[in-house]
Amino acid sequence: MVAPQLADSSARQGVERELLSAANEALVSKTEELQQQRELFEVTLASIGDGVITTDAQGRITYLNPIAETLTGWRSADAAGLPAEQVFRIIAEEAQQPISNPIKLALASGQIVKLPEHSILIGKHGECTPVDDSTAPIRDAKGNVVGAVVVLRDVSAARSASLKISHQAQHDGLTDLPNRLLLNDRLTQAIAAAHRHQHQLAVLFLDLDRFKHINDSLGHEIGDRVLQAVAQRVLKCVRSSDTVSRQGGDEFVVLLTEINDAQDATLCAEKILAALSKPYLLNEHDLYTTASIGIASFPDDGASAEILTKHADLAMYRAKREGGNMYRFFEANMQRHAHERQALESSLHRAIERREFVLQYQPRVDLMTGGLVTVEVFLRWSHPQRGLLAPAQFMRIAEESSLIVPIGRWVLRAACRQLRAWRNAGLPALRLAINVSAVELRAKEFLDNVRAVTVEEGWEPENLEIEINEALLADDIEGVGTVLRALKDLGVQLALDDFGIGNSSLTHLRRLPFDILKIDESFVRDLATDTDNASIVSAVITMSRNLNIRIVAEGVETRAQLEFLRQHRCGEAQGNYFCQPVGAEELARMLEGMVLTRGADLQARLERNP
Repeated sequence: MVAPQLADSSARQGVERELLSAANEALVSKTEELQQQRELFEVTLASIGDGVITTDAQGRITYLNPIAETLTGWRSADAAGLPAEQVFRIIAEEAQQPISNPIKLALASGQIVKLPEHSILIGKHGECTPVDDSTAPIRDAKGNVVGAVVVLRDVSAARSASLKISHQAQHDGLTDLPNRLLLNDRLTQAIAAAHRHQHQLAVLFLDLDRFKHINDSLGHEIGDRVLQAVAQRVLKCVRSSDTVSRQGGDEFVVLLTEINDAQDATLCAEKILAALSKPYLLNEHDLYTTASIGIASFPDDGASAEILTKHADLAMYRAKREGGNMYRFFEANMQRHAHERQALESSLHRAIERREFVLQYQPRVDLMTGGLVTVEVFLRWSHPQRGLLAPAQFMRIAEESSLIVPIGRWVLRAACRQLRAWRNAGLPALRLAINVSAVELRAKEFLDNVRAVTVEEGWEPENLEIEINEALLADDIEGVGTVLRALKDLGVQLALDDFGIGNSSLTHLRRLPFDILKIDESFVRDLATDTDNASIVSAVITMSRNLNIRIVAEGVETRAQLEFLRQHRCGEAQGNYFCQPVGAEELARMLEGMVLTRGADLQARLERNP
């Protein structure tokens, strides 16, 4: 028989074994569960797209997931136990200086810490990666901070896209130069610095001369390449601290910071003009362009970016009005002229509908018969406040604002209508001569307008004479030639005006279908006293006869000029010696006289006493 004490002990040991076994099983189960959770944790961390770094309470690395390994350049096993700042090195992008490590801040404060914007992670081997992160403390069950976890993201693509968008917003898409927005910001800052340090700066406003002709004749692709070439040439003329900006179209602005005096701006403008005057070889085309430059300086010409740019623009327009390929400094009276010009342009917009334009006519005389053969049309503007204005007082504004196109259309229609009215009244038939500007000739609708007006007003194209200024051909002989040949196909007569004052008159005669040459009045003026002028006029008359081209002498003022032209068999002449430009009613009375005298020598009746 077993003693009771032994039985109790045996039973107790059995229970203990069972409890121990159950505890071991529970521990194994828990360990397996923890292992599974750890594996799940590591798989999860390995599969996410962000980098994850964990540390202990002392800020020593305990874990890096694969993304964090890639970003830092450290393997997790190698980094374990190292101080966080050795593995997770962060600097500010602009200052390139270390910033406070967010892991230390999170451990010390027990709060979530985020990196400042534009932070850079420096990898083990010096690689730089723009990153964004969030660092949070890790707490145990009692709430004690036992470590930290960093979640970081590579923001290189987003940063690059942001920089690209920012660059595009501040730079011109064609030339990659700073645009108007960025220039204004830099100019504002430069003015503040100049004011603070008591130095000067200058703004150069640059506009290409006759650039539209390149676009119209060769197309926008060639025009864009010219603008790109211009941008590069201008950049080479300034310092690295200066700014070259494209404002749009063919306008550029140069900001010269910290200049000593106006001479610095002068030297820069001269360098730019010289650089731009060299030919551009594009698609086998030798292209030439010049520029007009206006200069305004701080503090003399303005104290804000807006005013300085505006004043430089006004000075540029002065340079352009004086012929281009030059620079001009801003002057106070330019502001007044600009206001006057603006007022005149505003009035010009309403001049047609208010019927303020009037036409005058100057006859051309056949020097062999004395008959009146052609009448040239002159436009005048009966301004409500300024009186009768000649074209020189408003034509440039009309061309620059493109108002010349509807004005020219009105002139052609009104003149055709007037001459048809004279013809219907039984007065002698005349040829109509009209001057056409460069802007009109290049307008897409010009040919259609000529066709429409001549048909609608019942005027035969062969009785219409279009006069082209020779200077117009120098800009774009190919483009102009296409339009002139189309006019010739319509039957329109073509006259080359101001012959002899251009640079390539004989080339124009050889390549273009002109019917008439008009000798410029500057040659006619001194016929009796200047033997060189007399020889030139004589040679032109002889050449024209040989080429079967009619010749017209402009600006005849004296009997001596008339006699010379007659002796050398010049075909036609016009000028104040015969008749000044007159209104429609007065010319009608002259035409009635021709009918009454049955074709008598009109020239003799028109001559004034010497």
